[in-house]
Amino acid sequence: MKKSKNIPQELQNKLGRLFEDELRDIYWAEKALAKALPKLASNASSGNLSEAIQKHLEETEEHIVRCEQIFKVIGKEPRGKKCEAMEGLIKEAESIIEDTEEGVMRDAGIISAAQKVEHYEIASYGTLRTFAETIGLEEAASILETTLNEEKKTDALLTDLAVSMINEEAAQEPAE
Repeated sequence: MKKSKNIPQELQNKLGRLFEDELRDIYWAEKALAKALPKLASNASSGNLSEAIQKHLEETEEHIVRCEQIFKVIGKEPRGKKCEAMEGLIKEAESIIEDTEEGVMRDAGIISAAQKVEHYEIASYGTLRTFAETIGLEEAASILETTLNEEKKTDALLTDLAVSMINEEAAQEPAE
């Protein structure tokens, strides 16, 4: 394989190119999520849920900065690639808000939608970290590990909110 002078050596193989493509995907996803989270937070009835979403918005903004750091590590301009999965997850969350009445049922739906997003992010960051380790991008792998751990903590917090109060309250509401 011919080596190109303007492509970092770590990206001069198919896995390296896939790493860059997946990084562009999650970068777009994080930026889209940063725009969507305020709507989720403002539609949550539970103060604890709204607070958790606001905290994740702050983390998401940091995740965008970290993605930009990784682009710098690999010598590339930060540029997103539309993430169809995140676009679909955001549309689903918006649909849940539109289709549920304000209150505990909407909160349960928001948690459901938010956890789907978290699981997508966990899968994406875990894969990116493994790719980075495999192709020798230790600094990128370390940055990705930090973000991956934050995504896992957010998922656990959402589970705790659901199990400790919101789902039980929702289960008490009679079907119409």
